Amino acid sequence: MATEGRQLHIFMFPFMAHGHMIPIVNMAKLFASRGIKITIVTTPLNSISISRSLHNDSNSLDIHLLILKFPSAEVGLPPDCENVDSLPTMDLLPIFYQAINLLQPSLEEALHQNRPHCLVADMFFPWTNDVADRIGIPRLIFHGTGSFSLCASEFVRLHQPYKHVSSDTEHFLIPYLPGDIKLTKMQLPIILRENVENEYSKFITKVKESESYCYGVVVNSFYELEAEYVDCYRNVLGRKAWPIGPLSLWNNETEQISQRGTGSTIDEHECLKWLDLQKPNSVVYICFGSLAKFNSAQLKEIAIGVEASGKKFIWVVRKGKGEEEEDEQNWLPKGYEQRMEGRGLIIRGWAPQVLILDHLAVGGFVTHCGWNSTLEGVVAGLPMVTWPVAAEQFYNEKLLTEVLKIGVGVGVQKWAPGVGDFIKSEVVEKAIKRIMEEEGEEMRNRAIEFAKKAERAIEKDGSSYLNLDALIEELKSLAF
Repeated sequence: MATEGRQLHIFMFPFMAHGHMIPIVNMAKLFASRGIKITIVTTPLNSISISRSLHNDSNSLDIHLLILKFPSAEVGLPPDCENVDSLPTMDLLPIFYQAINLLQPSLEEALHQNRPHCLVADMFFPWTNDVADRIGIPRLIFHGTGSFSLCASEFVRLHQPYKHVSSDTEHFLIPYLPGDIKLTKMQLPIILRENVENEYSKFITKVKESESYCYGVVVNSFYELEAEYVDCYRNVLGRKAWPIGPLSLWNNETEQISQRGTGSTIDEHECLKWLDLQKPNSVVYICFGSLAKFNSAQLKEIAIGVEASGKKFIWVVRKGKGEEEEDEQNWLPKGYEQRMEGRGLIIRGWAPQVLILDHLAVGGFVTHCGWNSTLEGVVAGLPMVTWPVAAEQFYNEKLLTEVLKIGVGVGVQKWAPGVGDFIKSEVVEKAIKRIMEEEGEEMRNRAIEFAKKAERAIEKDGSSYLNLDALIEELKSLAF
């Protein structure tokens, strides 16, 4: 009764990348729908897309933006590079991290002035633990991934099983992780497998270490999807965690979903109109996220494999550095688009992914296994072709293919940010056929069951609904 009439105020600080900002904006709407005041901290250019996605809710929900100047000039970044997705090359990523570290004084001053009760900060701001401690409030981490990969990556970091194999291709078992999951050194980040020590590797170590002394972790997942790994994270690693997702399901208004990207060669109406003409489960959707930009040779192999599969398709293409101006013939077989007319759509840039995945005509998803895409595929009840590139995507692939058994791998052997491992067309063809034909039916049935569980999780008294209730009550007990 003591907390009655007192409003909880939470600061949310997303990492400057669309894959991190989108779920935090959804989370902000979710918390605000429970009567909580939310302040989203961001930078000038990123505030534009966040404002656009908040537009329909600006009057009904207590959500505000607090804008910090991004220190591009101080570290030598181009002035328009306030977002990882806008970096001209991934070589600038370590410099980008230097820039976000310089935001610390500005954030601390904002916290002092506004005195919120809690700070939800992205994993890439490890220094926010110390800032929150000085202010005297709890810091919750938002990772943007699931419990399986959180456990797997932490056990690999803590126990270093990759140091006990004789070659880069020999498999090792991830200790303490349920399910007998194995990887090779080649599938680990370069800074791990080559034992690199530089400013970037030290920063990533701080990111992982901050997890063990923050107040807890908010997870964009739901208990029924990875129950064993939620329990493992809580009980074996001994850390507080609240799975409150899928966050995309809490925000499922068509207009808002379609506005999530940053521009495309097609609008959602044209795309959905084309899908409306197709038979149920007849179209495969192919997309590798915002950071994987394959070279022309790999794109050509994908094109050949897709054509050979005989399946209808929507393919989102983002080409590598310097290739945007190249002649289309360098990455598409001769006459490809003419032959594929009516059979497929090639979208250059962003696509209304959630709307596409949810369409009845779509029967399979070729994905890079980024967590947002992975979860969106699960929510849509789709079997997936897994093609991990970097980050925690090799762990997500294992979850899909070995634990949930709703995915088929193309056999990527090497962690290679941006460019990916080279996969031949016949492998692409075979994988697409596997998820779109008889074998795919079994996987689709399993995926549909997880989709139903996801829907139930966010309903009143569902697992995510109750986890959110528990987190809010705990934060109130600390605040008032």
